[in-house]
Amino acid sequence: MRPTVRLQTSRSNRRKVLADMGRHVASVPMALLATGLLLGSGGSAHAQTQTSAPITTLKEAPVGPDGDGRPVFLKKQGSFFAGGTVVTSASGDTFHGDDAYVEFQIPSDARKLPMVMWHGGGQFSKTWESTPDGRDGYQQIFTRRGFAVYIIDQPRRGDAGRTTVGTTIPNAIPAESSVFSVFRLGSWTPPESPSYFPNTQFPKDVPGALDQYFLQQTPNTGPENIDEPTRELESGTVVNLFNKIGPGILLTHSNSGQYGWKTAILAPTLVKAIIAYEPAAFAFPSNAVPADVPTQNASVAAITAPQLYSPEQFSNLARMPILIIYGDNIDFNKPSSDFGVELWRVVVQRAAQFVKAVNAQGGHAEILYLPSIGLRGNTHFAFSDINNVQVANQLSHYLHEHGLDQRGESQDLLGNEGNEDKQGNE
Repeated sequence: MRPTVRLQTSRSNRRKVLADMGRHVASVPMALLATGLLLGSGGSAHAQTQTSAPITTLKEAPVGPDGDGRPVFLKKQGSFFAGGTVVTSASGDTFHGDDAYVEFQIPSDARKLPMVMWHGGGQFSKTWESTPDGRDGYQQIFTRRGFAVYIIDQPRRGDAGRTTVGTTIPNAIPAESSVFSVFRLGSWTPPESPSYFPNTQFPKDVPGALDQYFLQQTPNTGPENIDEPTRELESGTVVNLFNKIGPGILLTHSNSGQYGWKTAILAPTLVKAIIAYEPAAFAFPSNAVPADVPTQNASVAAITAPQLYSPEQFSNLARMPILIIYGDNIDFNKPSSDFGVELWRVVVQRAAQFVKAVNAQGGHAEILYLPSIGLRGNTHFAFSDINNVQVANQLSHYLHEHGLDQRGESQDLLGNEGNEDKQGNE
């Protein structure tokens, strides 16, 4: 009789214009759908290359017999490092750093393609583990659903803190009100108390949940700039990971979205799909620079500026399905002097431009706004909100419709079985 291994984690007053934001969100996504900017049509003839119907209805249950909450049999679990830099002195001594830290769980009878889950800015792999109120996160949910799951700490973050280039970590500066607002839990302008959006899916009524949420933040131990060398460093480590484990599905969140595009450009036969939760920056071909999205906020302009690649490089993004997912309480229309409000207004326009650009290459990119299928109140962290199982169900159905959830040979420790197509920077 096989032992049962139970899943465990290893670590555990914005402007008044926001008051009626739910009304804006309820109407704008459907308007975008009508113009062909939502759910991947891209407004071009290339929409005919889609292999499945766009997500327009709520999927209520996971695909297949795998359920949430049942015991899970694990074939293997463990951790390792991927990528990195070695600095060698004149005497031959060495310093290793700039690697990614990877934890994995491989269930028995695993599906053929593993999932690689990449945290966002100021976060680490805890993003995908237990939720702030202690429920299953995506690591557990998708292991229960039969996927091998690899969660990472990117270079110079969390358990991958050994860096070849140092930085100064400042003393405490209370500013979590900004996080509360930008991540769309609600609004918080001290000295007033935090005010949640009325429909929020954050577990606000669970004692200690907000404390746990804030404690998920962790600093960089080295520089992380908005530039191509940084994207090269970050994506290179994850290309190295895919070279170890073989083809798989890449999940990104927020700031790692930009690194996910670069990873897929470097390793298009290994990245079989990109699921990007609320990315803020996007790749574009250098011969088709998108129109400007006007904003008076210099920081928003810098974060959302197009990241240009050669037409040949960009075309690699047309080789795998791409699903971009955004939550609720985004004002799509009205420019704002509030950084968080303005950021998401510009981001969703950039996302629509990106989808058009990919689909103009014959690709299959889609945007799913969760309110458009009846999932309302989701924050910047939809995968750990109260309704995260419903959010996960949408992903399960998407993967099933694209043939990405097939059962296959279980992987060895590093998944090297049958991986003959190594790519990118090893």
